[in-house]
Amino acid sequence: MDTTHNMLRIQNLHIYKGDALLLELDTTVSAGEILTIMGPSGSGKSTLLNWLTGMLEPVFRAEGKLELGGHDITQTPSHLRQIALLFQDSLLFNHLSVSGNIEFGMQHSESSTRKQRVSEALASVGLSGMEARAPKSLSGGQQARVALLRVLLNEPKVILLDEPFSKLDSELRQATRELVFEQIRQRGLTAILVTHDQSDADAAAGKVINLTHTASGKSC
Repeated sequence: MDTTHNMLRIQNLHIYKGDALLLELDTTVSAGEILTIMGPSGSGKSTLLNWLTGMLEPVFRAEGKLELGGHDITQTPSHLRQIALLFQDSLLFNHLSVSGNIEFGMQHSESSTRKQRVSEALASVGLSGMEARAPKSLSGGQQARVALLRVLLNEPKVILLDEPFSKLDSELRQATRELVFEQIRQRGLTAILVTHDQSDADAAAGKVINLTHTASGKSC
């Protein structure tokens, strides 16, 4: 696997709220690797994700550089960064079918092949034949898989996981987590997971940065 194409480098990042330093971080995440960020509310986890996606709120100020595949994307507009977000809520569109939801994330794909790709993707996660189903008719675990496919078929280089398993029960959480991590590694994506749950960090099996220890973002 080429670990340089999707390598994400956060270089000498300092984020301030007013004059107060909220967090600092310097780390590299390679293709197929899942970096876990942990810490309590207010430690800067969500703010870090906003900076990575280019959507930092005006109340914050950032210094540092973000590189993807060796290219500086610090000032690149959000929609051109090839960085996707997977949230704790599936955020599916109820007015669209399962297929319509997934195709919504495939704006850059050939329209002639979208239906086939969607069907193949659904089959790969155990949802064969559900193209025409309404999202609200699906279970929580099924909705989570559809949300994942919508992100993956947009073909990002980096995927940010914002507490994506927190609303699932323990058994479904484990199964969904295994599926998400397997897809990330198979596709050679670079991933950053934000979580409060140590079992998520253990399953990710990568570096862990705990923002509770220090503002300096040391990895362990």
